Parts: sequence; structure tokens; C-alpha cells
Amino acid sequence: MPILNRAAEMQGEVAEWRHFLHQNPELNFDVFKTSHFVAEKLNAFGVDEIVRGLGKTGVVGIIKGKRGAGRTIGLRADMDALPIAETTGRPYASQTPGRMHACGHDGHTAMLLGAAKYLAETRNFAGHVAVIFQPAEEGGGGGNEMVKDGMMERFAIEQVFGMHNMPGLPVGCFATRPGPIMASTSEFTIVVTGRAGHAAMPQRSVDPIVIAAQVVTALQTIVSRSADPIESLVVTVTKIHGGDAWNIIPEKVELNGTVRALKNEMGALARDRMERICKGIAEAHGASISFDYDANYPVTVNHPAETAFASDVATEIAGAKGVLRNVPPVMGGEDFSYMLEARPGAFMFIGNGDSANLHNDKYDFNDEAIPHGVSYWVRLAETSLGGG
Repeated sequence: MPILNRAAEMQGEVAEWRHFLHQNPELNFDVFKTSHFVAEKLNAFGVDEIVRGLGKTGVVGIIKGKRGAGRTIGLRADMDALPIAETTGRPYASQTPGRMHACGHDGHTAMLLGAAKYLAETRNFAGHVAVIFQPAEEGGGGGNEMVKDGMMERFAIEQVFGMHNMPGLPVGCFATRPGPIMASTSEFTIVVTGRAGHAAMPQRSVDPIVIAAQVVTALQTIVSRSADPIESLVVTVTKIHGGDAWNIIPEKVELNGTVRALKNEMGALARDRMERICKGIAEAHGASISFDYDANYPVTVNHPAETAFASDVATEIAGAKGVLRNVPPVMGGEDFSYMLEARPGAFMFIGNGDSANLHNDKYDFNDEAIPHGVSYWVRLAETSLGGG
């Protein structure tokens, strides 16, 4: 079946909610206005139970079906924005300088609110639907905090599903895959300490800039020479800070970057090789190097049965040609991974059309995707819980 008629009728209203959220972006766990907006909407829809403060500022709404007791499934959206200055020129552009919804979390929240309104109106299912609005996806690990707060146990959630927009995928299309779909993320800090001195007399110094350059080059051999070429691994230096004057060799240089992998053991390999490389180069040059490695989000791994189920539901909306069931994995990270470690489920991509890329100052969520996303959430809940 195509998108739901009611979802199409709701598009304008849901877009208005999305525009309000877009104008008022909030970061990390500080999503107070956003979570208040979500809770007010859920209350207006007649959602049976609304719990705030899970995972610090998360919101969970419980919608009871009208066909008796049954299972509970969770549907999750993220709420936080990014520290980016918006340049879209949209009439509903961010009203907070230096912050914008550059990843579409405003759209994700609005679509799940639309689905919550529909499900609260119809209740054409048995059991319960938990609509989960999560803070701090962009590096804060809000998904992990909600899991640690006992969300799954408290609401007896048996399966959990997530969705994220994908620029470049046509509007109305969906994409997913069983197994690893998004990478683990880790951040590293390397501080090279040498001996400062005059740039004209380098022999009296231990130059941390030259040493840092060798470290950057050597780190590239981890992927090219230490990792199995069949495996997916990224080691990227993203920041180099050192020196303040053109004629002074500084004492220290700091390097920062990220590691991404589709298997947790590949991330562990990268960490071990990085530490060895830093130690060896430091000894060779008479410098010291400190190495700090922060393993962040784990690999996002879709469960096969739930992925097949979610793909079938998406096919009802988009048709067989509109659903990619084995899309290549994405090396970006996603803290929905923690929820998939706690319960079986699946993460789905929804098309955002020919838009700017995620985390770009010109990005904007495509409102044309709204009825497709609302329809997917509704059909997923109803089919899973016996309403379809």
C-alpha cells in the first residue's frame, strides 16, 4: 500500500512542528525546550503515559492499543542539533547563532510525533507502542544513557526501531541492511612533546612539528598495511595544533582525530597500532608522546529478523523498487547502537532527496519525506502488534 491518507493530510501540520524545532535548535543533553515541546504534544494527543527525564532529558510516551494486552515495541527519534552556523536562508532558519539542525533530527522528532498522533487516534493494535525521544545523539551518547536508566525494562520493550534521513536517497525510498550498518566511533588525542627553541637553530631543539608530521604519515599505514583489506577501517587526523610564532619551534603539538570500524575488533587493532607507532617515533626522536584513546559508540548492528520485517513494512509503502535491503554500510556513527545491543531491532534510512549532506551548513530536512516516515512508523507498529 502507498503512504497513508491520514499521514498525507498531516504533512503540513507536522512540517510546522518541524520548522519550530528547526528555529530552536538545542545541543547535547540541553534539549529542554525541545523535550517540553514533545511532551506537550504527546499530552495533547492523549498519549496514555508520558515520562520525562530518562537519559537526563529524554521523553518516552506510551500508547496503549485498543485490542487488549500484548507486546511493547519502541520507536526512537533523536532531538539534538549541532554547533554549526546555518546558511540555508530558510524563513524558519535557526534563531540561535552557531547552532542548527544540520542532521535532520528536527525531522525525525516531527515524524515520530506525527506517528504518535495517528496511533493515539486509531489505536488499531494490541499491546503498547513506546515512542522514544532521545537527547544527545551527536556525541553525547544519549541512547546509552536512556538504556542505563532502565528504559527497556521499565516499559517492557521487546523490540526497538530507529530511522534516519539519508541525503542522496530519493524521497519516498528506504534503505537498510542486516548486520553492521553504521560504524563504531572513537576519538584520539596525541600530544607530542619535544624541546622548544629558535627556528634558526633547530639542532638545539627537538622539533615536535616534524615528529607530528611523521606520526600523521605513519598512522596511514594502519589501514593500508596492518588491517585486512577486506575489513572496513578509517583512521583520520582532523586537527593539528602547535606553535604561535613564525620563528619559534614550539614545545608541544597536539593531534586529534577519529577511528571508525564495522567490527569492534578492528577498532581495537587500530588502537594498539596507534599506541605502538607513537611510542616508536617518540623513542626515535628523543621526544615524548602521550596517547589518549576514547572508544565511543559501538558498531550499529541490525538484527536479521527485525531488519527483514522492517524492510517488508517499508516495501508496503514504497514498493519493492523503493527499498534497498542491502545498502552499503555507512562509516558514520550512531548511538542507536546501544539500544540495538539491549534489544533486537533495526535501523532504517529514509530518503531526503537531492539535499546538502548531513552536518553541512546548507543542509535542511526535506518536508516531502514526512508522510513517508509517518506511514512507515505507523505501519511498523500496527503490523508488529497485530493491527495490519
